[in-house]
Amino acid sequence: MAGQQHSKNKNSTASSGQLRIIGGTWRGTKLSVTHTEGIRPTPNRVRETLFNWLITDIYGAKCLDLFAGTGALGLEALSRGAKSCQFIEQSVVACRQLQNQLQQLAVEPVQLENFEAVSWLRRPPNTQFNIVFLDPPYHQGLVDRCCKLLIEQHWLTENAAIYIEMASDEAPPSLQDHWELHREKVAGQVCYRLYYQQL
Repeated sequence: MAGQQHSKNKNSTASSGQLRIIGGTWRGTKLSVTHTEGIRPTPNRVRETLFNWLITDIYGAKCLDLFAGTGALGLEALSRGAKSCQFIEQSVVACRQLQNQLQQLAVEPVQLENFEAVSWLRRPPNTQFNIVFLDPPYHQGLVDRCCKLLIEQHWLTENAAIYIEMASDEAPPSLQDHWELHREKVAGQVCYRLYYQQL
């Protein structure tokens, strides 16, 4: 759910719409969203495929949704039984909207920070995550930077799952020695992959 950095941070809006949660406790719930310029919600069909991949991992998981945007990935995880989700979003507009969504769904405690993702990952971790959703703006080199910090700063639990969404013409992450590719799929101009950390 790309929603940070450079063009992703503009405060202008293009249109209004709805975010539909696909499965779990909030299945079918529709949340009104204002589409902030540059934010690219993960399509429903991609989310459905991803969470089919994660079906045995999601319950009780501690999740991290970097570049959260509308929060679709993290909200879907919480709906499907994740224990918690930390949302990181730099856009003030998108962050305010996501705060409203979390309040509407009565998510407690709300774990949402208005912060730039790479800078956030440089901090010493106060927890580790079982699942990370990484969907940054395309063609800005953010995937490799974030992957490196996830590893070096020890943000991940043993055998953590890392979901990465990129443009189909971008090279895969260069740190694959640390992670094993589990699934990969292309949908139009988007390539999405699920890795598991190998220690």
